Amino acid sequence: MSENTFLRFAVASFAAISSTQLLPAQTPSPTSPSTPQPPSLRETVVVLGEIEPVTIGESARPVVTLDLLPLVQGDVEDALRTDASVDIQQRAPGGVMNDVSIRGASFEQTLVLLNGLRLDDVETSHFNLDPPVPLLAIVGADVLHGSGSTLYGSDAIGGVIDLRTRKPEGDSLLLRAGGGSFASDEEGVLATLARTRFSETLAADRARSEGFQFDRDYRTQDVSSESWYKSALGTSDLLLAGDERLFGANLFFGNYPSWERTKGWFGALTQQFSEHTTASVAYRRHTDEFVLFRYQPSIYENNHIDQGYEGSVRDSRTLRHGLTLLTGLDETTDQIHSTNLGDHGRNRGAGYGELQWHGVRGSLTGGLREEVFSGGRVVSSPMGEGTLRLGEDWKLRGAVSYGFRLPTFLDLYYSDPTTVGNAKLAPESAWNYEGGADWYPSAKLAVSATVFTARQKNTIDYTRANSTQLWQATNLGALAFSGVESQVEWRATSSQQLRFSWTYLHGSQSALGSLQSEYVFNYPVNNGRATWLWHARQGLLLSTQLGVLERTKLAPVPSAPYAVWDLSIARDKGRWQPYVRATNLSSTGYQEIQGVAMPPRAVMAGVQIVLSRK
Repeated sequence: MSENTFLRFAVASFAAISSTQLLPAQTPSPTSPSTPQPPSLRETVVVLGEIEPVTIGESARPVVTLDLLPLVQGDVEDALRTDASVDIQQRAPGGVMNDVSIRGASFEQTLVLLNGLRLDDVETSHFNLDPPVPLLAIVGADVLHGSGSTLYGSDAIGGVIDLRTRKPEGDSLLLRAGGGSFASDEEGVLATLARTRFSETLAADRARSEGFQFDRDYRTQDVSSESWYKSALGTSDLLLAGDERLFGANLFFGNYPSWERTKGWFGALTQQFSEHTTASVAYRRHTDEFVLFRYQPSIYENNHIDQGYEGSVRDSRTLRHGLTLLTGLDETTDQIHSTNLGDHGRNRGAGYGELQWHGVRGSLTGGLREEVFSGGRVVSSPMGEGTLRLGEDWKLRGAVSYGFRLPTFLDLYYSDPTTVGNAKLAPESAWNYEGGADWYPSAKLAVSATVFTARQKNTIDYTRANSTQLWQATNLGALAFSGVESQVEWRATSSQQLRFSWTYLHGSQSALGSLQSEYVFNYPVNNGRATWLWHARQGLLLSTQLGVLERTKLAPVPSAPYAVWDLSIARDKGRWQPYVRATNLSSTGYQEIQGVAMPPRAVMAGVQIVLSRK
């Protein structure tokens, strides 16, 4: 079936199904954000980067809260792209090996969390944005701009992304199936159970495609179980998840028709002992099989197995009115067994504290983290931030923070025909400075602007003098990234939401000299995003996003500015919920990773069946 024929068929099917009212129109989907009405923009609650939950109107740091709408967004990356300070460097759809960075920091300098627990991979940061939880089980993401190492430790130089899982609001069963361009299909199931003291969410999904080019096919599958239990001890949260990703990796890491298969397992238990104290333990295992020549695996193949253990205790107490103290202890153990990298391990433990004062006219926060690594290295990560209210509608804010990152094992020990690691790499570090203002003229409108700069030391990149040499892992000298970010969010009506954001970046190039950069100097100079979400009558949901991006002239593949437009339409009420997602409508030809072309126009259409009871 041709793409145009498929699109006409999908739209016609959508119209036919939407006209059939099998349940009252007000019956909500467990994935629908349409009810209840959201709070005012300044009252939206954020947790990331804060001692305790505060509203955006009180936060001293830029934190963007993003809802994930699986009917109109195909993966987590679609939601993150609506933030102009986030740069997604994608290799394939379906959540396959996508690098993510914030404010021009490299993809290795962004920490990814799942319900506050680390997902960053000790083998390579290319897998950081591979959450093992199915898309239907993720409700949204919080994005912290700027360093977050005081609270979260290593890797949080440029920012932090925390993915949040969905908590049951009732008993429900959701089934989904769809198909589209390039012989793609997707299936998913979500089941929830809600009782007074016990709740459960079970989810699974699968996605496949033959790919739009040779050796660009993929197959992914995820499954998870999350259980909540309330006892005299407090609320217990047990999450178990696993995933598998198989994909053609043509040109991903050089001029080779490669292939890769990864598997992930994740288990976490979070126990709330009181309103003050929470403890968590987590285990993560990740395997990676990489074949340089897909149809001749005997030429070159790598197999990696890494494991991570994490434990933490956090306590937050109000010392007196307006004065709060947060203290915590973290411990992390990482191990790897690899045919290429060898056998290695590292341990680290940390203690940290933050003291926050909230007054009528503003707030002040100071914090310090002391992290001790195996071998005796100690890293101190201080931070300070504050806000000043100018009347009811205006707020000034500023922050200074320190971030650091340990090299991944791939940075240290990897070697293949095009790339070689460096066992003598030093850890990266950066001081971040920022100042900004927020304006809330009404409950429906919020405007923010921030000026920031990051002074990096020992930045890790892969460099070479010319194309005849190997890429070599290298510590660069002093780098500086400065810029401006702005956002306007407007709830035009109770059913329409618009968001406009733009981020400008400038990076100093003196440390690079005459060398070529593989990753660090691939940042966007200009990144503009416009998003419109409209809930019309009878549950009709329309979502469209336009992104215009210009990368630095020092990028591995310099290009002119390009625009990508996505459009989705769905019905998010009733038992039958059809959807159509169209990506890259103008078939823009562009690359986000050197040599890796992005797909042209593509369409995915299907139907979701919902049985639910509040």
